[in-house]
Amino acid sequence: MNERYSRQQLFAPIGKDGQEKISKKHVLLIGAGALGTGNAEALVRAGIGKLTIIDRDYVEWSNLQRQQLYSEEDAKERLPKAIAAKQRLEQINSDVTVAAIVGDATAQELETIVKEQHPNLLIDATDNFETRMIINDVSNKYRIPWIYGACVGSYGISYAFVPGKTPCLHCLLETVPVGGLTCDTAGIISPAVQMVVAYQVAEALKILVEDWQSLRNKLVSFDLWKNQHAAIRVDQVKKDDCPSCGTHPTYPYLSYDMQTKTAVLCGRNSVQIRPAAKREYDLHELAQLFSKQGLQVETNPYLVSVSLGEHRLVVFQDGRALVHGTKDIQEAKTLYYRYLG
Repeated sequence: MNERYSRQQLFAPIGKDGQEKISKKHVLLIGAGALGTGNAEALVRAGIGKLTIIDRDYVEWSNLQRQQLYSEEDAKERLPKAIAAKQRLEQINSDVTVAAIVGDATAQELETIVKEQHPNLLIDATDNFETRMIINDVSNKYRIPWIYGACVGSYGISYAFVPGKTPCLHCLLETVPVGGLTCDTAGIISPAVQMVVAYQVAEALKILVEDWQSLRNKLVSFDLWKNQHAAIRVDQVKKDDCPSCGTHPTYPYLSYDMQTKTAVLCGRNSVQIRPAAKREYDLHELAQLFSKQGLQVETNPYLVSVSLGEHRLVVFQDGRALVHGTKDIQEAKTLYYRYLG
């Protein structure tokens, strides 16, 4: 008899019935960085039925201090995080279906996944508020709970949003100070990551076993270095006229016009460029083209990386590119169009 989940089943609020429910549920995880890898590993070890991971980036050396699924070899190969996470997670639990999407979590992409695959829960593991607002609108439009989490330095924050029951992130923005975590250079310590992951996964398990009455229903924040902890009730900030969850929602962040085509990546000297029209590259041909120009090229099945003096251009199959070595969007665009047309 396989006793993989025996200790989890001994926990009365889960039990055998709860474990059966977990095994039939599908979680969509947006982001595969520090919070993403922590959530992913915990859910896969818990026996989730299916985990879909979407992430736009690849593994770098600076990730290894806190992003627990990745190895030095992943950083050397510049493997996309979604792919590296999938490979490691399948080694941890071969019974779980893990799907990896190397791409940007745009409104169109998330809506497509939700409409086609019907996940039971969305988990935020992103590093920017544009994506979080998209998650929030997708959650409310399709009535799927989502769990917010963010951390920087030794500080962290988390909350479980349940459409129709709790206020949404749009409601909270005017009242609760959650906006300062979009992009920061204050660094991060791994215990802050693990604490946020613990709060997120605990709420996730409650939702997956359908123990709704046990949800915390408070926004929790903490600073581990300053020994501070707070839990705030936010029920009263729900707004009837909220454009995302109110009486007549318009879901503004699902509008194409609201989606940033270029973005400075959080905490990094890099810019992402997403072409207005989606384009597919043959990476082998692209690598050959760069090589013929005398450029230093590195490649793997998912991306092409080329050195351009003080800059580095990394191109993905879907046409997205990361320009490293600058935070100047115009400079990044100039390099992008010079080499990619």
